[in-house]
Amino acid sequence: MTELRTPYEKDLRRNKLPWNEYPRPSLKRAAWFNLNGAWRLAVSRGTKEVFCGKCTVPFPPESRLSGASFAPRSGDVLCYERKFTPPRAYKGQRVLLHFGAVDGPATVLLNGERVGEIPLPYLPASFEITHLLQEGENILTVTVWNKGDTSLPWGKQRKKRGGMWYTPVSGIWQTVWMEAVPQNYIERIRCETEANRVTFRFQGGGAQKTLILQKAGEALEYRFEGDSFTLTLPEPRFWCPEDPFLYRFTVLAGEDRVESYFAFRTMETKEVGGQSVLCLNGRPTFFHGLLDQGYFPDGIFLPASPRGFEEDVLRCRALGFNMLRKHIKLEPELFYYYCDLHGVAVLQDMINAGPYSFLLDTVLPTLGLKRGVRHRVKKATREAFFAVAEGIQEALFHHPSVVCYTIFNEGWGQFDGDGAYRRLKAKDPSRLYDTTSGWFFEKESDVESHHVYFKPVRLPHRADRPTVLSEFGGYSLKLAEHSFNPKRTYGYRFFEKAEDFRRALETLYREEILPEIGRSGLCCTVLTQLSDVEDETNGLLTYDRKAVKVEEKAMQALAEELQAAFTEKFPSAGLEK
Repeated sequence: MTELRTPYEKDLRRNKLPWNEYPRPSLKRAAWFNLNGAWRLAVSRGTKEVFCGKCTVPFPPESRLSGASFAPRSGDVLCYERKFTPPRAYKGQRVLLHFGAVDGPATVLLNGERVGEIPLPYLPASFEITHLLQEGENILTVTVWNKGDTSLPWGKQRKKRGGMWYTPVSGIWQTVWMEAVPQNYIERIRCETEANRVTFRFQGGGAQKTLILQKAGEALEYRFEGDSFTLTLPEPRFWCPEDPFLYRFTVLAGEDRVESYFAFRTMETKEVGGQSVLCLNGRPTFFHGLLDQGYFPDGIFLPASPRGFEEDVLRCRALGFNMLRKHIKLEPELFYYYCDLHGVAVLQDMINAGPYSFLLDTVLPTLGLKRGVRHRVKKATREAFFAVAEGIQEALFHHPSVVCYTIFNEGWGQFDGDGAYRRLKAKDPSRLYDTTSGWFFEKESDVESHHVYFKPVRLPHRADRPTVLSEFGGYSLKLAEHSFNPKRTYGYRFFEKAEDFRRALETLYREEILPEIGRSGLCCTVLTQLSDVEDETNGLLTYDRKAVKVEEKAMQALAEELQAAFTEKFPSAGLEK
């Protein structure tokens, strides 16, 4: 494989520690202690130690940026160790230890004493370590069991990577950090908006609180008691891709001080002219999107610095798109903050658990069998799927950019879609849910979702649900100097010249997508995809993010044509905000 380097590796050389940006924008304190950097890593296989050396956290050991470049096998045990001395200011404070994500299950020890367990992959975990912290040097140990099977949510990882399956990761793969908090501290803030009201719900922090809201250049101060406070704002600004307005605020609670933000945003379906349509803030909205896998050649699950995520978001906007479908992966919170900040809506996939069947999940649907297929999924796998899915809902509730969830993609690990829809919708009704993206349709879903790759786009018309083309395209243009795998290429239609690739994309949109807006009421499209990934060369960006295969002005013109056709079909005039 070719060693590809992204522009973001320069940030690693400039910063003392990798990913040295506060990792939780939704609840931000002034000071934090970054535990990223060089850790000792020992990997055991049975009774034999198969690797012992340095690993740069937060990059998984399989990645080049980790410095380990070692791929653990199923059943291996990874033992991470890092020595650190806490800041003097931590003395007399409560101290919290945070993990962005560990490909668990994992056990955490501090100075040989048990801190806690991280049972599931992808989700953040936090522990109080005040009672275990020593003055001077401390030893933090994280032991990870690399199960490497499909009983836990696994996404697009595969032991034998290739095609649409990618290099698997193991161990710690997001930021590890500590922060000191007062004895009574704010553990969580939940902002719930409705019409022109916002309700702040607090966990922890004592009875007396002060909220300072930044509004139109002023700092408006509100004092209140208790764990909730409702504020009415006349004529609020609503968040949308064209105006991604965020209300920023600070909360003082005793000795604790945190910063956060919220946005007014609604997401629902409405009938307009006899057709159900997606409505953002009460207005019919066309979501013009890209499939986003979130992989990078140097860090695999992570870019070299957060700037990699932010520039993906900015390039999405620059090319005329207003949405990313985050495909079967939960990212660090900073990614969703950038989407909030820059106005990119997110269609977030849940992460599949259970086995994938090439015959059932790919061959038969391609031939036209898209209903009536059921998978046998073990009870423990179902429980793990829901635990992670509900954890994703909890982790992303704060972010206005997240407007819709995909529950099952193309049948992968699919079971009882209707029951899953009811369960997840009840937990967070502020988002829409695509129960079965692509095929194996069941009864309950907020949208009618289709994937079309190998034939012309011609979607069935269904008046009672919004029509969503949640995957299409997959056109491949391989640029040799930016290619991960010189020998193999994966895509659905292949081009050797950039001008042919661009012309074909424009033809696809103008001759197949535009007519569907008027014919089937199409209101959401997801082109495969934002960037190349390993063997896949069907991205608008190369895998190293150094080349853009399309012309910005041409893509913006396409976006304007799509919006014009949608506005003609579904006029927004007369609908309330």
